[in-house]
Amino acid sequence: MTHLDSHAPAARPRMAKVVSGSFAGALMEWYDFFVFGTASALVLGKLFFPGGNPTLATISAFATYGVGFLSRPLGGIVFGHFGDRHGRKKTLIISLALVGGSTFAIGLLPTHSAAGVLAPVLLVLLRLIQGFGLGGEYGGAALMTVEHAPPHRRGLWGSIPQAAASTGIMLATGTFALITRLPDDDLYSWGWRIPFLASALLLAVGLFIRAKVAETPEFEALKRENKVARRPLVDIFKQPRTLVLTFCARLAEAISSNIGNAFAISYVSTQLAVDKSVPLNGMLLASGLGIVATPVFGALTDRWGRRTLYLAGAVFVTLAAFPFFLLLNSRSEALIWTALTGMYIFGPTLMFAGQSTYFTELFGRNVRYTGLSLAYQGSAVVGGLTPLIAASLLSLAGGAPWLVGAFLALSGVVTVISVARTPETRPGASGQVTEASVPAAAVPDTDTAAATAAHAPGTEGTAGR
Repeated sequence: MTHLDSHAPAARPRMAKVVSGSFAGALMEWYDFFVFGTASALVLGKLFFPGGNPTLATISAFATYGVGFLSRPLGGIVFGHFGDRHGRKKTLIISLALVGGSTFAIGLLPTHSAAGVLAPVLLVLLRLIQGFGLGGEYGGAALMTVEHAPPHRRGLWGSIPQAAASTGIMLATGTFALITRLPDDDLYSWGWRIPFLASALLLAVGLFIRAKVAETPEFEALKRENKVARRPLVDIFKQPRTLVLTFCARLAEAISSNIGNAFAISYVSTQLAVDKSVPLNGMLLASGLGIVATPVFGALTDRWGRRTLYLAGAVFVTLAAFPFFLLLNSRSEALIWTALTGMYIFGPTLMFAGQSTYFTELFGRNVRYTGLSLAYQGSAVVGGLTPLIAASLLSLAGGAPWLVGAFLALSGVVTVISVARTPETRPGASGQVTEASVPAAAVPDTDTAAATAAHAPGTEGTAGR
């Protein structure tokens, strides 16, 4: 087992610089992600899919929202390959440019009234390009932070870019909360474009900061040791267990996030006929609290374990699925805010905070860009289709949300079972995985194991799975 000298404090760049670069790029990703989701719930149906049936228009908009997720696994494969072969930094810059450019272009599109059927065709095309770029963003942003961080503080440092998700929700919903105050004529003629065009500013900042961050020490070590994978995708599928488990482990986080952030806004404002400012302000509150909660949960994974907190979030989603809709159905502003905030903080945020660190440590250094991207983006397809699935289940049940609740609870059960079958990776944890007896293509985080062994001079980490 090799103890990488890249973990020496003197060899590490300032973590603040690394984290700011990862955060800026991740914020770009999540802002774009939630802007499209919120727009799908509120305005895109009427603008690009007009007709006499508002429910059908909303389902069409959610279908376009979901289309972007279909190209994300392809992006994950392509960018994962180049990230494992040629480095994290270059790959991330390209993916960020694709995401930001396509989002900005959506804000320039003609609507159906101006271009007819060409308008939704162009919307779908740009959504596919956006999804392709997003496919490489998550894995790279996670690795840029986690691979720079000291092993015993990876949970904390790795969670800070994850807080960009809450920040992105807050910016996206906050922007829509402001523009929905416009008269309808202004909102549907030009106001809806503002959130998409504003992404240009985030793109410029993200590219500027990310260009100044160095390549990760662990990838540089792989090059020095001549251990860069030649065919990372092939190596991943030779040992698919970790990929399958992480894919399933993410389902509850992906589904609960999309039900809370996209579907619930549409459900409350359309099905329950509650003013759309109520769910938007509720998500503003939830995302604001999420920014604070994410690093707190991340730090707790360094103390209590990655798997422990992830399991807690999955169990919460399972148990809270039906109470969530009971609170929404009350039509009470306070109870709706309680439902949105509670589900968001103790469901997806609790899991998401430590997710990048946990999943990174489950994959080997030489294939983890590909592994992370496939696990995350593969499950993102299910997450992206969640608003469409939920809207269809709602229609099938005649407007009652209980089939949606069952779908949400089922995702929690699948995640609980999957996480229970993964090992703990926190340094020093009982039964922590090492590379002592695992094939190189599927080896868990070697550097965490090496750091643990370093606390006992003259010994090697030999704990099994």
